[in-house]
Amino acid sequence: MSKRTVIAMSINFRRIRKCRCVQLLTTGLVLCMLMVCWEDLDHHVVSHMRSYSYRYLINRYDFLNSTLTISSNHRGREDGTSSARDSLQSYRYLINHPGKCRGGPRKDRDDVLLLLFVKSSPENFKRRQAIRKTWGNESFAWSELGVSVRLLFAMGIHPDVSQRFQMQDALWQEDQAYRDLIQQNFLDTFHNLTAKLIMQFHWNQMYCPQARFLMTADDDIFVHMPNLVKYLQHALRSQSGAKDLWVGHIHKGAPPVRRKNSKYYVPYDLYPWPSYPDYTAGAGYVVSEDVATKIYQATLVLNSSLYIDDVFMGMCAKAMGLSPQEHVYFSGEGKAPYHSCIYDHMITSHGHTTDVHSLWREAISSTASGNSRGFLRNMYCTAMRVIILCRPYFQNTYSCAAAFT
Repeated sequence: MSKRTVIAMSINFRRIRKCRCVQLLTTGLVLCMLMVCWEDLDHHVVSHMRSYSYRYLINRYDFLNSTLTISSNHRGREDGTSSARDSLQSYRYLINHPGKCRGGPRKDRDDVLLLLFVKSSPENFKRRQAIRKTWGNESFAWSELGVSVRLLFAMGIHPDVSQRFQMQDALWQEDQAYRDLIQQNFLDTFHNLTAKLIMQFHWNQMYCPQARFLMTADDDIFVHMPNLVKYLQHALRSQSGAKDLWVGHIHKGAPPVRRKNSKYYVPYDLYPWPSYPDYTAGAGYVVSEDVATKIYQATLVLNSSLYIDDVFMGMCAKAMGLSPQEHVYFSGEGKAPYHSCIYDHMITSHGHTTDVHSLWREAISSTASGNSRGFLRNMYCTAMRVIILCRPYFQNTYSCAAAFT
């Protein structure tokens, strides 16, 4: 064997060893990254794939068993009244307006198109004030849109005992000025969101059952009220007459969060399945009059211990045989892009606390000039929506399909 051959073989062995070292280092780096990021990867990708597959491909289960319904052992009375109803009655109203849906511009109990509940916290006065002056303004809805909207802010009591008395006094003064707060004496915390949701549907049935639609919304969302009213009026004129309407941004096959350090953590003994029923994002959704009644009936027989309110809403709907309907212009957790071509169709946008007034001005201005738009303007807006909404990365607001609506 020549000296040149030996040298060449030595070089080749060195290259092989070098390649193997690079492969080992790369494999180790990838494994380290997986170990560090596995919890987030499992939560955002693996668990969603598993729950979605289980929900739609393997087992279309009912999501209800004895842990989620009130058993006969917990019935409170001989007439069959459930313990859930009894526990709800234990929350008394501190602020209430039973006559909110009576009177109005036409002094008529039957003219309420939309009963609008905004989930708020006692300290969020600035958010409530911004909503009163913009998209929640009852006078604007009547004078400019020709419909009756009733606005109510739903809340509990401040969780901090040291601030509670002062905060309650401020709320009573605020309510004296605006007459639009309802409050029960549960602690206003994340784990009582279901109590806040139940309060809304019970208030609706008790004091305003004639409202054609009910909307529940967070106090950090923006609602394009002219577009929403137009949508609701169209639904009323449709063949179904707005029956079984539950519309919003749908979460399909969403998995429960099993990480104990998350505020959305749900233990197995509270909810044993790997997937939630379909539900709409709690930031903002609308139901028709008949659906509101069915949800109210479900709250009387379902265990309300699940504290994630939009999921509990999905469970109530599942129990009553209801399914949500997707509307591409109800946003999820994301904020809608700022553009006049988006305002043409938007219904809700999430994450607005400081820009509500400016967004309202832009949306109203866009609506006022909408009648003069022609073919070229429509083509331009379609192109702009494609550019804005059909980007290759994930954004939890409007889907690409909204660009072609």
